[in-house]
Amino acid sequence: MGSFVQADPVPFRTVSLDDYEPLIGAEVADRIRTKAERLCDLHIVHVNSTYYGGGVAQILSSLTLLMNNTGIRTGWRVIQGRPDFFSITKKFHNALQGAQINFTELKRNIYEEVVYENAVRMHFDHDVVIVHDPQPLPLVRHYRKKAPWIWRCHVDLTAPQREVWDYLVPFIERYDLVVLHLPEYAQRLQVPQRFVMPAIDPFSVTNREMSEAEICERLQHYGIPDDLPLVVQISRFDPWKDPHGVIRAFELALREVDARLVLLGNVATDDPEGPEIYRALLACQNERIHILSVQDSALVNALQRRAAVVVQKSLREGFGLTVTEAMWKGAAVVGGRVGGIRHQIQDGVNGFLVDTVEQAAQRIVQLVRDPDLRRRLGTAARETVRRRFLMSRLMEDYLDLIGSFEARFILRGRYP
Repeated sequence: MGSFVQADPVPFRTVSLDDYEPLIGAEVADRIRTKAERLCDLHIVHVNSTYYGGGVAQILSSLTLLMNNTGIRTGWRVIQGRPDFFSITKKFHNALQGAQINFTELKRNIYEEVVYENAVRMHFDHDVVIVHDPQPLPLVRHYRKKAPWIWRCHVDLTAPQREVWDYLVPFIERYDLVVLHLPEYAQRLQVPQRFVMPAIDPFSVTNREMSEAEICERLQHYGIPDDLPLVVQISRFDPWKDPHGVIRAFELALREVDARLVLLGNVATDDPEGPEIYRALLACQNERIHILSVQDSALVNALQRRAAVVVQKSLREGFGLTVTEAMWKGAAVVGGRVGGIRHQIQDGVNGFLVDTVEQAAQRIVQLVRDPDLRRRLGTAARETVRRRFLMSRLMEDYLDLIGSFEARFILRGRYP
């Protein structure tokens, strides 16, 4: 097997650090290039549970291309599984974020059996293996490690269900490093923990600049009127995103302002709860409330740019990429005061944080009525993302993580 070589000229290219340079500055771009050059003979692989739907897939789609563009061979593998496997792993996901589940031996057996089947199919001869979230976590037990393995957890670990967490710990402690979003997610583990927040690709279809005509075309295509101010929440159909709470907040706001709510969600292949929640939400739909389940990145972009208010009223949130996406577009964002959202939004400076349905309603009313406030918050929000949450910064964080292994002489054939 050889490495990728472009045999024939094609009218395509991937995003490079040159594209980021006007946003991050030449000095930062050169620093990242220098770090990448030191690791350019490495072969890295990321493993997760889906190619589309949800923040992890979004991040990996852009991150792997950017790393390859800088000369670091970076692959992306996805595990396969039966519906019962993904039903169980979604329960694990919920348990890690504090829900109580019925944790049975049958669930453990199905989980471990499917991961074992994936291990039989997957062959790793890489310098670094990075495994994302609980779905593929036990892969590590089925290999004689010849390289560092990193477990990257994207969920809110503030208060995991202890029984599930204790079951997963022996798998986690086989890894050489655990990477979490925030220090408050740290756990007692016999393995080092590092903290890295996610980031967005400003050049993706979801985030690139759009003309007014393009925005109008996407809204018209889906029958979304823009005659009234739009209040928008975009997220998976997931109970942790509290879509019913958003609807209640919007209905309270309607008593004082006239507006339209759009709840746009998608259903990822690793999330069997989504269709059921979507069907329940459809019962709330009326002339002021639109519920859509489509996989259209350009529509996401258009809604976030046209919205008077973007809401992300999560009850738990590892980070909240849709918050960052909306902030990048200069939107006024109202977010739940939970998890990573608290590290993105500075209350009253670049958005608002809320704890209750009633507070969310009050902020929606305030922002719909005050376009100057929306502009002030949106300008500060975009600058926050430019400084802290672009994909170039995330790639540099990964280069630093991988470089720390290099510094301990365990890469390139020197892994003990």
